[in-house]
Amino acid sequence: MLLPTSAYSPNKELGGEILKRLNIQVEQYDPLLGAGIEQLIRPDTALIWCESPGSITMEIQDVPAIVTAAHARGVPVALDNTYAAGVLFDAFSHGVDVSMQALTKYVGGHSDLLLGSVSVGDEATYTRVGDTQRQLGMAVSPDDCSLALRGLQTLAVRLDALQRSTLAVAAWLAERPEIRSLRHPAFPGCPGHAVWERDFTGSASVFSVIFSPRYSPEQVNSFVDSLQLFRIGWSWGGVTSLAMAYPSLRRLEENSRAALSGSTLVWRILPT
Repeated sequence: MLLPTSAYSPNKELGGEILKRLNIQVEQYDPLLGAGIEQLIRPDTALIWCESPGSITMEIQDVPAIVTAAHARGVPVALDNTYAAGVLFDAFSHGVDVSMQALTKYVGGHSDLLLGSVSVGDEATYTRVGDTQRQLGMAVSPDDCSLALRGLQTLAVRLDALQRSTLAVAAWLAERPEIRSLRHPAFPGCPGHAVWERDFTGSASVFSVIFSPRYSPEQVNSFVDSLQLFRIGWSWGGVTSLAMAYPSLRRLEENSRAALSGSTLVWRILPT
C-alpha cells in the first residue's frame, strides 16, 4: 500500500501498527508526486491511498494523474474526500475507485454525529467492500443516518457560508507580519494550488498558518488560549470555530518543497 506523507496521523498509525502485524507493507510517498507515483508501484501493490488536501499541511494531490498511473498497473485508488464534503471534488468522475468521508464533519454539520461513509465507483468494488463490511459487523443506527440526511439538506448553504468566512479570515491572516506562510488551497502559495483550481469547485473551512520562527511554541499556545471566538478542538465542519496548534510538525520541516519552520496553527471556521 502507498500512503502519502501528508496523511492523517491515525492512518499512519494504522499502517505502521495493525497493517504491519497483518504483514501488509505500507510505503509513504510525496503527496505532490502525481504521475511520478508510477515509479513506486510494485507487482504486489494493492492500493494507493490519497488525501487531498493533506492533513494540516494542505497539499492538493493530482489525483487524476495518480489514478491514471495506478489503473495502468491494475491498482485501485482510494481517497479521503472529507474536506470536499464529497461535492467540491467529484471523486468518481476523476477515476477514484473508493471514496470515504467522515460524515461527522460537513455532512453532519452540527457537532452531534459520529459517522463515516465508504462509497465505490463500480459493482465489483461494491461487492468486495460490502462483503467485508458485512463480515466485520459494521452498522449504524437509524438515528445517526437521520442526522446525516438532515445535514445534507443544508449542506450547500453551509459550504457556501463556510467558504466565504474562511477566505475572509485567511486573507486577513496572510497579511499579518506574525505569519510566515498560509496553507489554504484557494491561495497561490499552497502546494498544489493549480491542481485545486483545475479539479475543485470550491474550498471549505480548514486551513493552516505557519508562524514566524521568532515566536516560540509557548507564545503560539498562549495566543490560542487567549482566543475568544475560537475554541480548541480537533474536529471541524460543525457549529463552532476551532483552532489547534501544532508546535512541531516534522514532516512540514522535512519536506524539501515546503522547508518551513515555526509553529503551525490549524483553523476550522464556523459559517457566519
